[in-house]
This record gives sequence, structure tokens and C-alpha cells, in this order.
Amino acid sequence: GVIYEIYARSFQDTNGDGLGDLEGVITRLDYLVGLGIDAIWLSPIYRSPMRDFGYDVQDHVAIDPLFGDLATFDRLVREAHARSLRVILDYIPNHCSDQHLWFRESRSNRTNPRRDWFIWRDPAPDGGPPNNWRSEFGGPAWTFDAATRQYYYHAFLPSQPDFNWRHPHVRAAMVNVLRFWLDHHVDGFRVDAIHHLFEAETLADNPPNPDWRAGEPPAEALLRDHTVDQAEVHDAVAEMRRLTDTYAGDRALIGEAYLPVDRLMAYYGSALDGFHLPFNFHLMTIPWQPLAVARLVEDYEAKLPAGGWPNWVLGNHDRSRLASRVGPGQVKVAAMLLLTLRGTPTLYQGDELGLEDVPIPPERVRDPWELNVPGLGLGRDPVRTPMVWSPAPNAGFSGSDPWLPLSPGWRTINAARQAADPRSTLSLYRQLLALRRDHPALTHGSYRTVGATDQILAYERQTDDERLQIVLNMSGDVVRWTVPASTLMAASGDRVGSRLDGDLLLQPGEGLLLEILDGRPPRPAIGDLPSP
Repeated sequence: GVIYEIYARSFQDTNGDGLGDLEGVITRLDYLVGLGIDAIWLSPIYRSPMRDFGYDVQDHVAIDPLFGDLATFDRLVREAHARSLRVILDYIPNHCSDQHLWFRESRSNRTNPRRDWFIWRDPAPDGGPPNNWRSEFGGPAWTFDAATRQYYYHAFLPSQPDFNWRHPHVRAAMVNVLRFWLDHHVDGFRVDAIHHLFEAETLADNPPNPDWRAGEPPAEALLRDHTVDQAEVHDAVAEMRRLTDTYAGDRALIGEAYLPVDRLMAYYGSALDGFHLPFNFHLMTIPWQPLAVARLVEDYEAKLPAGGWPNWVLGNHDRSRLASRVGPGQVKVAAMLLLTLRGTPTLYQGDELGLEDVPIPPERVRDPWELNVPGLGLGRDPVRTPMVWSPAPNAGFSGSDPWLPLSPGWRTINAARQAADPRSTLSLYRQLLALRRDHPALTHGSYRTVGATDQILAYERQTDDERLQIVLNMSGDVVRWTVPASTLMAASGDRVGSRLDGDLLLQPGEGLLLEILDGRPPRPAIGDLPSP
């Protein structure tokens, strides 16, 4: 299947307040069916003060009125299921809002039964924080509570206190949150910031990062040895998995953890009893260069546990837009890569249109990360701007001014215009997604690197009955490349003709999806892949 991330505040507004809502998602389900995706992942829609736009949850089992209500959510699930679309919720187990009932009780006094649901510690001998841990959003990771004379820990904003997952009542309460939404027929969860779930009990200082340089995120000045990826997290993930496995039908658990490939693999679980898909973000962080991509794919495939299923991500609500990272001329090649690699792809809304980061004037900055650490370009607002649907006022997103600025070129680059253009980025996404449904080699087929140079990446996907080759020019140059006798199934450029054979001149940013007509060599075993 193919997952499509919906950043709910920016997808479709139906009540004219400039913010997307659940009713808006319902009105756009047919667009998603036409695109060809299989599941939608909704960013947080729970009741929240919106200090971090929903990732500061005030009530895990209530819909924020900005988005609608529980009845509307239930209708969204029914309407999606009627169209054979799955619904995945964002689940935030690491922290909550400081306005959450549980934290307000915890904060009320040191003897409250919920005091230990969060991480409270006495000051250091000098009266300062207990250690040197830093918040991901800038500043110390400890905030002093004057009333109870202790510090509480928060990996993110001070308004996002971390849960103490070593407390059995916290674990039970948070597993019950999953149960509540599974009873409302959701099909799975994207589990937020899972590698932050536990911290070292010793509270040891994090060591300095020798590779950190001025201008990089301040939190990265320290190595997170004692604050992320602690061993206990895997038992918690397994507990989440045990619950989801008790529900009939396919339920998916997807984990968000920015970790090296070796450490990421542990999140599948020792017996594949962890996440179905620990999110693989590495395509977003390596150089956009064929040799680098080939090495990554082979390393990732080789290290997958037996039976583990791969996944790939090229964009999300936290990182710079795909088109801004690789350049507009490489957007279609990137689409071909994402949708033809082995495993589950996740798309971010608007990437199918080739949208770029949107400049945000200082007076319109909303992201707390940018507000806390200004001037470093860390803000995520540029990738969270409203979806551009049509040339209508406000790009068809809302009847009033949107909460963030629209893409500057929205009158010409929008879904309606691209849907009518067979050579558009949207049309290519639709074509590739249709081919994935029709050709088992693109979903279940093996992977083999054919070649990688400074300019070209070529690989094959194969089943017993079908052998496909993908050739991607990831450079800005015209490059000569030799292909076997093939039928052209899809191309990112203007190439005409259905039969290809021998030397070709690939234009900058041109990608080809070919069905090879001659013999089919034996399929390679995953983990025994050729070097590029």
C-alpha cells in the first residue's frame, strides 16, 4: 500500500476559519482515490492548546473543535473505508500538554498520585537543572516549578512535559488510548518520537558532540546518548503491538525514529513483534546522488530482519519540501524513485504537485521551534502551508485568509490545473500509482541494482513473471545510457515511442520505467545485492 500524510490544518477548510478540518478531508477523499493511494495518515487532531499544533495533547480521546467532533471523525472513517482507504492516526505517547488533566494533577503537589506519571527531579546543588539535557526546540530540557520546588523534564517545549513510561499506570493509560481509537475503527497509528520514550535513569549528562558547528540546531551540540533510543523502548513498542494484534483485520504500527539504519532495525522487534514499519527517513538526509542512493538502498535491504518489510519517505511535515531539497528539475525523478523501490512509500500532501517551501514573513511565523531559535532556518512553517487546489480565491483551500501564506505560484501550480495536464507532476504520480497496482513486480518484486554512476541510477524489480528496469538521471546533464530491449511503461519527460533498445540520451531529470522483453535472470536474494 501507499500512505499519504495529511497535515490536517492545511488540507481543506470547510467552515471559513482559515484552518483545515475533518469535513474538509471528507470532501477530498475522492481526490485521494483518484491519486491512487491506499491509506491516509492524519496529523494530530486531538484537543490541544496548539502550542505545537496538536503535538501537545490536552485530551487523547477528544477531537479538537478546530477540526470537528468525534461524530465527524467516525463519519470520516466510514467514508474512507467505503472507498477502500485506510485511516492512520498520529499517536503521541512521549509527552502531552501542560494543560492535560494528568499533568495538572501531577503538578498540584508532590504527593499527588499522578506525580510520578511525569519526570520530576530536585534541582542540582547549584539550584539549576538536574543535568545538561537540552530541549529539541532550544534551551534546557528542564523547567522549574516554583510551587513544588522541582524541575520537570520535557524533550520538546516546556508546555510538553514527558511521560514517565516506567510507571505502570502511564503505560496502561496510554495503551488504553490506542484501544479507544481502535474501537473507533482506525487502521493503525504513526507513533510520534518513539525513540524519546525513555531516558536514562541515572540522569547522566549527555556528552558534547564534536561534530556540531555553530548555526546547527542547538540541541545537537550534545550527543543524545542518555535521552533517546534507550533499551526499554522496545518492550513498550511490543506492548503496543500486542494490543493492535488483538483486533481483526490489518492494523499498522509505524514508528517515527530518526536513527542510523543499524539502530532503526531494532524497532522491527526481536521477533518482528515491534513496528510493522519503523519510518525510514534516510532518503531525506543523504546527498541527492545516485551512488549515495544505491548504497543506502542496498545497506537498508541487507540489514532488514528476515521477514521485515521496507519503507521509504521523501517528505513530511517536519522537513524541507522535496522540491526544495532536490530542485524542481528532479521532482519527477524523485517520484519515480519513491514509487518503484521495494516497500511501502509515504507521500506528503502537496509533494504530488511539486510544491516548494513557502517563504514565511517574520510577522507570520507560527512554528515554536523557529520562534525559540530564530535565524537558523529551523522553522517548519514553510512545509506546512495550505494545499493548493485550484485557481479559485485562496487556492480553493478556504473561504477566508489561510492560517499560513499560500505558495506564491498557486494560481498556476495547483491540483486542478495539474489534473488536466497529462505531463504534470500530479499526472505522473497518478500513472505510477496505477502501475504499482497493476504490476506485482513493483510491490512484491525483488530489488537489484543494475548500475550507479555520478549521474545515473538503474535498478530492477522482478517477479517470476515480470522484469522491470528503472533508469533515473539524477543529474542536470544529458547522459548516454544503454538499456535492454524494453517496452516503455512510464517516463518523467517527453519521450515518445513504446519500444526502447540500446543507447539512449537521457535528458536532465529524466526517468524511465521499462518492462524488459528478453530473458529473466534468477532473482537475487535480498541481502546479497551487487555493489554499485
